[in-house]
Amino acid sequence: MKWFYKYFVNGLIVIVPIALTAVVVVNIFAFTELLLGQYLPIHFPGLALAVVLCLIVFIGWLSSHWISKKLIGYCEQVVGSIPVVKFIYNSVKQISTAVFESQKLLENAVLVPYPHPGVKTLGFVMPELSAPLAAQFSEDHVCVFIPMSLNLTSGFNILIPRRDIIPLDVTSESALQYVITAGAIMPRCNDSNN
Repeated sequence: MKWFYKYFVNGLIVIVPIALTAVVVVNIFAFTELLLGQYLPIHFPGLALAVVLCLIVFIGWLSSHWISKKLIGYCEQVVGSIPVVKFIYNSVKQISTAVFESQKLLENAVLVPYPHPGVKTLGFVMPELSAPLAAQFSEDHVCVFIPMSLNLTSGFNILIPRRDIIPLDVTSESALQYVITAGAIMPRCNDSNN
């Protein structure tokens, strides 16, 4: 029965994020369609999609201006003063930021000695260590994310001395392909001709 449990859990890991994403997207569009149907005399297929895309771009544009940043900062302070809501909002915001900036985060491919010396594993350099973490080390350390093969959504974050990192001159796409295909596709040089 262990195989049944293993495959059941693996199936859930694949299906749940897809299902949640589909539910959120469908509900956003259904809600938008409902509002547009009530307040606009004109209706055509794809109107909700166009409105949602325009709204997202408009909010992104607003958030990049000084006055809007102040307003958003004030709203975040208000939300941050509510105990349970603060935890939920901060968690969702951090996850969203990580997901939408993951393309930038997984740019710097490196080799590191992991899981033990003498072995090298491909990983990606993460942002600089925060002051409380950096203060724990006598020399410069770096956070490296080591993704699991076939599944970029899980892996390990290790803190390793900068001197032990071997930078790779490979494209981020090919490094990701290497991980996703469990080494079937080898990383390619940054030079597009190679």
